Amino acid sequence: MKYLVTGGAGFIGSALTKQLLERGDDVAILDSLEHPVHPNGVPFKPLPPDAMFVHGSVTDRDAWTRALQGVDRVFHLAGYADYQPDFSHFFEINTTSTALLYELLATGEFGVEKVVVASSQAIYGEAAYECPTHGKFMAEPRPLTQLELHNWDVICTRCGAVSKPIASNEEHVAPHNSYSISKYALEMITHRLGKRYDIASAAVRYSIVHGSGQSFLNAYSGALRSFATRMLNGNPAVVFEDGEQFRDYVNIADVTRANLLVMDSPAADYRSFNIGGNQWVSVKELAELVDTVIGNNLGWEAPGLYRVGDTRHVVSDVSNLQALGWNPEVSLRESIEEYIGWLSSIGDVPDTFTQSQKVMERLGVLRRVSD
Repeated sequence: MKYLVTGGAGFIGSALTKQLLERGDDVAILDSLEHPVHPNGVPFKPLPPDAMFVHGSVTDRDAWTRALQGVDRVFHLAGYADYQPDFSHFFEINTTSTALLYELLATGEFGVEKVVVASSQAIYGEAAYECPTHGKFMAEPRPLTQLELHNWDVICTRCGAVSKPIASNEEHVAPHNSYSISKYALEMITHRLGKRYDIASAAVRYSIVHGSGQSFLNAYSGALRSFATRMLNGNPAVVFEDGEQFRDYVNIADVTRANLLVMDSPAADYRSFNIGGNQWVSVKELAELVDTVIGNNLGWEAPGLYRVGDTRHVVSDVSNLQALGWNPEVSLRESIEEYIGWLSSIGDVPDTFTQSQKVMERLGVLRRVSD
């Protein structure tokens, strides 16, 4: 079996490529090696010599054509994720590339039998909540005027009551920024055009993925990256809002297994699946656990920063994936230990949070609460 993995030089793509090669499959990689994950166009991690590499963009028809030769199955993981307000770029890389893939497959010139695309937990927007009076609802984004006053709660739009978060399942989505909208559009292309042209297709919605090999140069890599690089440089972790936000974290090994299961299972065709850690963890709890693993006793601080468009709480319901036989196996602590161990093996790792904070503040993406 021959697989194409777009974004195969990236964090999730490289782990998936490694697993496919180890089980005896042939693999082609299509990757543009873009900054900041791959500085100066050089792969952040060495590419496996057993994989065919096509250096090109997923927006380039010729690059797709070269990469698809002899391919049986496609993992389309390449994507753009950042805090930059370059809205059109999200749709160009995430959405248009997917349309181009199906445009090529619809010609019948390629023998691809199945496609799995990478989506995101971000499509739940402010996510699912339950009002004590009016029941379950998908929350609207919190207004900036509310956040400026240190008021972080999500309230019911009907009665104004503070509402509690619940796990978001695949049934309802509420994307509210360029990244999440581009990902939901990607899913619609995948399911609708896949079914129309009889190309088995599925989508996976990643929660926050952790593990060794995750670039510490990318500001979008998540809180573990920023906490770890801060603490390894002798600085306390910086949490946004008040640190009480709930998230769910999942290890790269569990994500790789889930990707392969969705690809191999006909029961997954034309469906979307959450891939998450199945555990509610606050941001400050993550910071405290990182501090414990590193052992510096630096703690964390909440200096009154918040990201525009950030979600208060979001945790994914993974029951549909569990019904296919998957469960997360790697604990959060094991993920942190793995990541810290990998960073320590590299040597001196820069405090990348400080620079990304300056950039996000300059762009108005990261703001401070009013005094």
